[in-house]
Amino acid sequence: MAWDSAHPSREVLLNREWLVTNGLGGYASGTVSGAVTRKYHGLLVAALPAPLGRVVMWNHVSEFLHFEGDEVVSLGAEERAGGQLDLHGAEYLREFRLEDGMPIWVYQVRDFVIEKRVSMPHLQNTVHVSYQITGLGKPPRLELRPAFHFRHHEDAVDLPLAEPYKLSAIDERYEIASARRKFGPLRMRLCGRATAFTIAAARIHQVVYRTEQARGYAHEGELWSPGFFQVDLANEGTATLIGSTEPWDIIDVLSPAEVLAAERERRARLLEDADPDAREGVAAELVFASDQYVITPAGRAQEAARAHAAGDEVRTVIAGYHWFTDWGRDTMISLEGLTLVTGRCLEAGYILRTFAHYVRDGLIPNMFPDRQKEGLYHTADATLWFFHALGRYLKKAADHITRRLLLPILIDIAEHHLRGTKFNIHVDPADGLLAQGQEGYQLTWMDAKMGDWVVTPRRGKAVELNALWFNALKLLEGWLREHGDSDAAQRYAGHAERARESFNRRFWFEEGGYLYDVVDVDGGNLSDPACRPNQLFAISLDHPILNQARWKSVVDVAERELVTPVGLRSLSPKHPDYKPIYGGDLRSRDGAYHQGTVWAWLIGPFLDSWLKVHPGENANARKFLERFPESMNENGIGTISEVFDAREPHTAGGCIAQAWSVAEVLRCWVKTG
Repeated sequence: MAWDSAHPSREVLLNREWLVTNGLGGYASGTVSGAVTRKYHGLLVAALPAPLGRVVMWNHVSEFLHFEGDEVVSLGAEERAGGQLDLHGAEYLREFRLEDGMPIWVYQVRDFVIEKRVSMPHLQNTVHVSYQITGLGKPPRLELRPAFHFRHHEDAVDLPLAEPYKLSAIDERYEIASARRKFGPLRMRLCGRATAFTIAAARIHQVVYRTEQARGYAHEGELWSPGFFQVDLANEGTATLIGSTEPWDIIDVLSPAEVLAAERERRARLLEDADPDAREGVAAELVFASDQYVITPAGRAQEAARAHAAGDEVRTVIAGYHWFTDWGRDTMISLEGLTLVTGRCLEAGYILRTFAHYVRDGLIPNMFPDRQKEGLYHTADATLWFFHALGRYLKKAADHITRRLLLPILIDIAEHHLRGTKFNIHVDPADGLLAQGQEGYQLTWMDAKMGDWVVTPRRGKAVELNALWFNALKLLEGWLREHGDSDAAQRYAGHAERARESFNRRFWFEEGGYLYDVVDVDGGNLSDPACRPNQLFAISLDHPILNQARWKSVVDVAERELVTPVGLRSLSPKHPDYKPIYGGDLRSRDGAYHQGTVWAWLIGPFLDSWLKVHPGENANARKFLERFPESMNENGIGTISEVFDAREPHTAGGCIAQAWSVAEVLRCWVKTG
């Protein structure tokens, strides 16, 4: 991203965001401008053990260059009285780029070029902010003033400061702690030439978080700073400010140069291990983006001990940054793109076995809330996606041991669905179709809810649930046959055939030439003819439930009414409830979330279905992906957002970085290459 200081609008610097992660669920993130506009922004959002969760330990740093003659130049964004924001750094910024997926800013001041980068050592709650200068003459002295709040990343920004703060200093090692919030200290150290720290405590008033304001949340708060660091910038040398919650013996084990070299080496291996078609260009960028979601969850000590006792490891998938944790549905949908396309089959096995351990009453968890160790189970489809993910994994890895270990769990899941389990999830004995629904719960992926309002309840027999149920039964049948249990295999084959016959008889909407979204709505006889992308799973899965003669009609309708350059609309524009814009306060956003809003991940099932109707036309299918590289330079730089507006210009919204968006676009990019 080249930048000219004569650009007529500075808003682009506030709207484009960067993200660095640490493999634990922690991260560093902010805007290209340096301003914090979200409550989630910070240079160190540490993933701490439950019940602490993800904590904003280091919010912001102000950067000043001191030249001879007392000239002072600010490289960042500074809050002024009345909540005014000065984007000083925009005058000097020349370029922002990702290098091996890591952010770099390039500034030019006088005859000097200053390069700034942010990196995080893998599996540490540590961040390195580094500065390097080249140019003619005497280099300036760099002043860095860090600012803090110490709060959970979901807490409101107007939460009172965690005063009193305590500052400790021993041998150029500094610790900032708060007795009011039991997060432990933030440890800081400045590495460079002629470093110094000056105690000059200050409160930064009226920090305005502009994105939170637009989203209808508390948006004005305070930060506290203990003072400022200074370091002489030397030509070709590097100065690095470190912030960490790790012990000093961990922080100091590698120098900043060694940390950067190790991270570059790790990222080089990511590309080397990936599918050959994913090692260059857009796909390579998506491989780096994929790495942000596969994590070793911090703080689940009992789970880790259990896994280690069996010679295993714990892995899971963060559904999206900044606010999502690990979700069962998102994990299973994302698994192929995040791990199998990227050559991380070992970790795919870890993920599947981790979730298998949490099966309760025939269900895998819908999500693991931050600050908690146990999952919530209110989902009707995540468990069926578990079968799909396992099927794709076993095709790639031929891991017969995992298949054998999980087979009793898979049978237990199927039996719970057949006889009925929580949330009224059950197979209707009258027609063999899977039904679900309980008042006050949102059980499908269309799960928007605000207070008691479930926006798209979809109670009854939902189209994608029955496609997933049929696929799960057929996969289970095949695994049982491979295991030598033909009698059990035949039993589940019978259930699958009954579901298939009923599905094709009951879900076909002749007038529209596509599938009903839900039949037997709320347990009655009504069918919902809303044209939604959910019907595509009746074609796209490994075992399609829809009769082949109807595939083309469904795909044609979806292409005509749902497909956009950045994914699929969640509802046809012809429907009276269609909402073309995802924006405004929480109620407005939730009201549009699945009522037209475009979801990038849905391009995956659409392309799978399209290629079944147009076999061999992989090159032509690439046209549906052509806009995604452009979108990776907007909103979340180098990644793909959660959702987009349903009409042009398809402005991005929701999370700036979403696991299944990245996973499905990467998978399809390689598939159509």
